[in-house]
Amino acid sequence: MNTPNKLTVARIIATPFFMASMLFEFPYHYLVALVLFICASLTDLIDGKIARKRNLVTDFGKFLDPLADKMLTTAAYLGFISIYGQTPKFCWQVTAITFIVLFREFMVSSIRLIAQSSGGKVIAANIWGKAKTVSQMVGIIIALAAFAVLDMFDLMSTSLNSVINIVVITLFWISAVLCVISGMIYLIDNKQYINSSK
Repeated sequence: MNTPNKLTVARIIATPFFMASMLFEFPYHYLVALVLFICASLTDLIDGKIARKRNLVTDFGKFLDPLADKMLTTAAYLGFISIYGQTPKFCWQVTAITFIVLFREFMVSSIRLIAQSSGGKVIAANIWGKAKTVSQMVGIIIALAAFAVLDMFDLMSTSLNSVINIVVITLFWISAVLCVISGMIYLIDNKQYINSSK
């Protein structure tokens, strides 16, 4: 296994630890979650650059890299559903956003599997998929950073928390819109694999 693929696997391994730090309350747990998420996100940036620079691009990497991204971001959204569980007006929105994300990811993964089984082709993420992932990671980092600050300074029950929640949900909805757009483009660009599966 080459270095880029090891970094991708490291991102997958880090995901459950990141999610646990979101869900289990201990001193500065949001800060720990933030650090883990940033480190995991950086592996996504580094592995691709190393693979292209050193000509280490593999079919395994093309398939595993976006899968690792999905695991990381989905874990974050599931964590936010739990965090917002006591706030119905935000909880239903995070739940809806998570559904949109999962629906898109299952659809794209299904097309990838069909392409692999029917023609042996591994479909890499396109620019829209990458934009979707970046928007998700930026939104999640901002949300975790905000929660970490609120938690450290004991401001969770203040009006500032309500303002931050609105900002966070807005960022998540922007990511959800990009998710839908990238999913539709992905579907259109690879419709031949759907037709060939009939």
